Amino acid sequence: MKKLLLALACCTAAATVSAAGNVTAGKALADKYACATCHGKDYNSPIDPSYPKLAGQHRDYLAHALTAYKRGDGANGRNNAIMTGQVKPLSNQDIQDLAAYFHSLPGTLVNHR
Repeated sequence: MKKLLLALACCTAAATVSAAGNVTAGKALADKYACATCHGKDYNSPIDPSYPKLAGQHRDYLAHALTAYKRGDGANGRNNAIMTGQVKPLSNQDIQDLAAYFHSLPGTLVNHR
């Protein structure tokens, strides 16, 4: 019984890590898809002020935004031709990995109180 519980705990922990995303895999994807071209080499200085800063953003927000671009113009989607094209080939795990990577970077966003 103890072995079964230990195995179950290990599987649950592995699933949690996977759902949170892998920073190393996310960096590789960001390089592969050249995200820095628009969002800046440090992901804090986009080439256009209307483009978001990605570094330090909340992981769940980033994953939600990428998923919304993947949905496109449909329900709960975002419509941007460039981003829609960029995220179409991404799997759900790729999105989690990218979100984990961008979240791990030092950001310049400030919370005012």
